[in-house]
Amino acid sequence: MNHRPGLDRSQTLLFPERLEDYIAAENPVRFLDAFVGSLDLHTLGFAKAHCATTGRPPYDPAALLKLYLYGYLHRVRSSRALEAECHRNVEVIWLLGKLTPDFKTIADFRKDNLKPLKAVARQFTLLCRKLALFGGELLAIDGSKFAAVNARDQNFNTVKLQDLIARADARLAEYFQQLDTADAAEPSTATLTQKALATKIAALQERQDWHKELLGQLADEQKQVSVTDPDTRKMPTAHGTMVGYNAQLAVDAKHKLIAADDVTNEGTDLHQLADVALQAKANLEIKQAEVLADAGYYNAAEVSRCTEHGLTPLIPKSDTSANTARGLYGKSQFKYDAVKDAYVCPANGTLTYRFSTYELGRELKYYRASGCKSCALKSRCTRNKANRTITREANEHLMEAMAVRMKQHPEKFKLRKTLAEHPFGTIKRWFGYTHFLLKGLTKVQCEWSLTTLAYNPKRVLNLVSFDKLMAAVG
Repeated sequence: MNHRPGLDRSQTLLFPERLEDYIAAENPVRFLDAFVGSLDLHTLGFAKAHCATTGRPPYDPAALLKLYLYGYLHRVRSSRALEAECHRNVEVIWLLGKLTPDFKTIADFRKDNLKPLKAVARQFTLLCRKLALFGGELLAIDGSKFAAVNARDQNFNTVKLQDLIARADARLAEYFQQLDTADAAEPSTATLTQKALATKIAALQERQDWHKELLGQLADEQKQVSVTDPDTRKMPTAHGTMVGYNAQLAVDAKHKLIAADDVTNEGTDLHQLADVALQAKANLEIKQAEVLADAGYYNAAEVSRCTEHGLTPLIPKSDTSANTARGLYGKSQFKYDAVKDAYVCPANGTLTYRFSTYELGRELKYYRASGCKSCALKSRCTRNKANRTITREANEHLMEAMAVRMKQHPEKFKLRKTLAEHPFGTIKRWFGYTHFLLKGLTKVQCEWSLTTLAYNPKRVLNLVSFDKLMAAVG
């Protein structure tokens, strides 16, 4: 018995198969084709959506958009890899009608349509709302660090630059001493040595001048500078530090779909809560919702912004008091009396209001005790000679109300990990997207929107039947 024979490659077929026959009726690529076909690309702002009457005809932005959506959905992001798919991938050949744009055309499309590409992500959110896939009642917000196109040795701060300049000075002094020694040596051996030393000195001086120039740039209240991608920053992570960006997500609780996304170059999440939460509120067109976030988002000003717009945050407070770390009474052990506008200490003493000030973007009120020197609990309260002082933010009553909500509904906060960290795990582990390909904050924000746009369809295709999905697209 012989094996099954394949088709002879040199055989001419009288009735060749249609390209349409290679794509199954419920292949997800048909949904991508229908989704892009339902968009008004000119209204969204895509360049060349309307052709000029003269010149060479451009590629239809719809075709290039389909290519990008397909690529991000199937873990293919680079323009060169997408170009290769146009020649060998039957699904892409069907999707683009055998168009084969080169990598430069593909890359320029993304570069020239940053805002429209972000708008496409919102259009898919509208489609999910049409299918009632968003609950709009509970949102979870989280952030994660992604590496940028900037190596660690191309990121500098003041201490690092001063150290490099000092090392260069020491090395130059060593080279000049060797040069003096070479001058006194035999001419036959000194000429080559002098030339080599002169080359090294020139290269080292050039590099030192560059470091001095970078140090001058840091004088303008900038704590660090990156050379390859000026917008990126060194950030702390669970495994050390990385040079990258801080990507943010707001995830809806109903089906773990992403409701909003953002990217910042700030190393912490302290000031990210309100922007992402309010963007999610606008995308879902809701009036109120509860917002979950971890302790890294604990910020009275951000909580106040959310509350003003009908959002109710649930964020735990991590005790970072220096007194607690030293075994002394922390602020949590002092009770605030709203009627008297005063604090009561563990010894039942009163800390009264003294003055207000504005520090580090916060409006603070200072409360101070009296008679601490004679208090029996002074050794457990403060080591300062002066009386104990406590500060209170102007909108701290919102944080106290939030603490009460956290105690009343601990089960809600337990959902945070399963909601907010699920998309990041899928994006990093399944898609394999652990770093950005583009440079510059604006471009990276567009790339992150494309990434989240790939995550949502991937999940929706498992939640909704293909026929219902195609009917919703129309």
